[in-house]
Amino acid sequence: MFASKKTQLPAPGSALPGRATPIPTAAEHYIFSRPLKGPYPTDTEEVFFGLGCFWGAERKFWQLGSGIWITAAGYAGGFTPNPTYEEVCTGKTGHNEVVSIVFMPEVLPLAELLKVFWECHDPTQGMRQGNDVGTQYRSGIYTTTPAQLEAAQSSRDAYGKALAGHGLRPITTEIMAAPPFYFAEEYHQQYLAKVPHGYCGLRGTGVACIV
Repeated sequence: MFASKKTQLPAPGSALPGRATPIPTAAEHYIFSRPLKGPYPTDTEEVFFGLGCFWGAERKFWQLGSGIWITAAGYAGGFTPNPTYEEVCTGKTGHNEVVSIVFMPEVLPLAELLKVFWECHDPTQGMRQGNDVGTQYRSGIYTTTPAQLEAAQSSRDAYGKALAGHGLRPITTEIMAAPPFYFAEEYHQQYLAKVPHGYCGLRGTGVACIV
């Protein structure tokens, strides 16, 4: 079953066509009762993380509590505009399952988010995360400011050395300025708050990330 999943990104010209309008999603965050799409406070920043199935990934960040304004599941890094979950799962959109994190850096610094990101998944696995195989499960950091990009790259370099010291493989995480983000369907938003015993395949390496 896993071997049949797409593990190579499609060429832009071969990606699914998608649609001009966004797919429906939730109006409010299930936990925080705030508008999912904003507007967000002016003292917040947004960053996007891909670290495997976005159900478990989103939970890792909303559980941080103070300093988190919004978390949301969605798709980024592909070619198809406004994709559906079913389309992303074909591997023909190029998208990654990602989590949008809107946070207050004066309360919760980006370094703390990066620590959670690196420690709660295995960033050496390429187009997979454990038994979840495919381009949609690749590790990625998508930044919205030059300072975020620099911090993400520096943290990758430092954590890569830590992993190498434990005999682990090089990091495969893609780090780039944030491409367009598309909100996932309503049922994906805060999924593990609605279904507490639902699937979560995240597994870290056991190597600490020093911030």
